[in-house]
Amino acid sequence: MGTKAERRSARALVASYHEAQLAELLEHVAGALERYRAGELDAYEADELIHRYKRAARELWKFCWGRGSGSYVETVARTLERQGAEGERIDWWAASAPPRG
Repeated sequence: MGTKAERRSARALVASYHEAQLAELLEHVAGALERYRAGELDAYEADELIHRYKRAARELWKFCWGRGSGSYVETVARTLERQGAEGERIDWWAASAPPRG
């Protein structure tokens, strides 16, 4: 486990990432509602997209905070730093797609 300052920095990085990813996921909901209002989606389709948002937000939360604070958050922060350095990115919306049968 790192120093108090390192843990604080890790929590700040993870919190910032979590908020940014939630904002991206909410854009999908906003788009779905606009499409519903324009008649491009019916109520069931819009509802399914809202449920998909909830699944994605839940998985994002579990990734960021699901195993507590302390060393886990530091591990998440290192993962985020590595992904950023390698140009990788988790697409939480794509990961929340319903399984194809």
